[in-house]
Amino acid sequence: MKVSVEKKEKNTVKLQFEVDASKFEEGMEKAYRKNAKKFNVPGFRKGKAPRKIVERYYGEEVLYEDAFTYVYDEVYEKAIKENNIQPVDRPSIDIVQIGSGKDLIFTAEVTVKPEVELGQYKGIEVEKKEVVITDEDVENELKEIAERNSRFVTVEDRPVQEGDMVIINFKGYIDGEPFEGGEGNNYPLVIGSGQFIKGFEEQLIGVEKNKEVDVNVTFPDDYGNKEVAGKSAVFKVTVNEIKKKELPVIDDEFAQDVSEFDTLEEYKADLRKKLIEREEHRNRHELEDKLIETVVENAKIDIPEVMIDTRINEILYEFDLSLRYRGMDLEKYLKAINQSLDEFKKQFTERAEREVRTQLVFEKIMEVEGIDAEESEIEEEIKKYAENAKKDVEEFRKQLKEENIEYIKNSIRVRKVIDLLVKEAVMK
Repeated sequence: MKVSVEKKEKNTVKLQFEVDASKFEEGMEKAYRKNAKKFNVPGFRKGKAPRKIVERYYGEEVLYEDAFTYVYDEVYEKAIKENNIQPVDRPSIDIVQIGSGKDLIFTAEVTVKPEVELGQYKGIEVEKKEVVITDEDVENELKEIAERNSRFVTVEDRPVQEGDMVIINFKGYIDGEPFEGGEGNNYPLVIGSGQFIKGFEEQLIGVEKNKEVDVNVTFPDDYGNKEVAGKSAVFKVTVNEIKKKELPVIDDEFAQDVSEFDTLEEYKADLRKKLIEREEHRNRHELEDKLIETVVENAKIDIPEVMIDTRINEILYEFDLSLRYRGMDLEKYLKAINQSLDEFKKQFTERAEREVRTQLVFEKIMEVEGIDAEESEIEEEIKKYAENAKKDVEEFRKQLKEENIEYIKNSIRVRKVIDLLVKEAVMK
């Protein structure tokens, strides 16, 4: 077999194959054996006609497609490995010569991974933020924790106020007629939460228990239910119960209830420590993001359109999966938001290009710096995954597929690249 490789413009490579006639003959024989039972030749039981008779009756061209596939699958994979070609799409095939007793000649033109010209990725100047946690930050954190530990208690001596939880019955009418989805009984609603459409909750302020009130609202034009979108409605609402929010007193007893500490001062000290750790973690992520953004911008790459399209389709697949977990799918979602698939895909173009560009730059840095995942590192990562899944390590490892292992390896490599960028950065 002879293979010639020609690099063309726009990240494409053209391979020309000249395969010996004997190799193509093997493919023809395999094609015959695969399809023998399909051939019905007069004078022979179905599937029993010899190959030469089949070729005479149907024409040998009937075997070309499968014969070519057998040969192509073997020679193409071998050629791209030997020539270190990295395709990012299926090749475009052009058959130049085919037939029994002839060398098989064909070309395969394929889009390949682009060359990456790294710019500066070491010594990038970045600003290092100092972590400062004030007493006010600690007090605000305490207030948020108290808020999360608040409770609602029933009140009898006053009407509804902002921040109250009300238990209501409601029924909505448009042009005097009730509409689907506009009714509820004993529905809990926190006033000011924005849970209902704009203007609804405000009209309940000042209403007394067991009193009915008409609430007038207009549904937004982009409301999810197209039957009521843009229309005015009247809701007849009865307040069955009024509850006010009661916050706990922030003292030693509160600290004992929400933590393992005996005193409020001990709890505050622990909160300060955690706030510092949280801020350091946030700063580290901001620093990493800035470094990655700069390094990727510094690189020169001509990204093939097909790589961006492939990434967009992966994003759509992941989005569709998340919808299915919630009992929906992409088709229904697009109908709900009144968008075509092409319109919806466009919004992911910039993200897809950024992710592909970042991936290619990282791969180039891994190549230049000789970065790889060590077996001990892979094992350590598998142990962490097993612990998080609360499974035995050996059992967990047996369940891993090849793509799972590759994902773990790549995660380690990516982490090493980021650590390298941080280590080599110049902190200002």
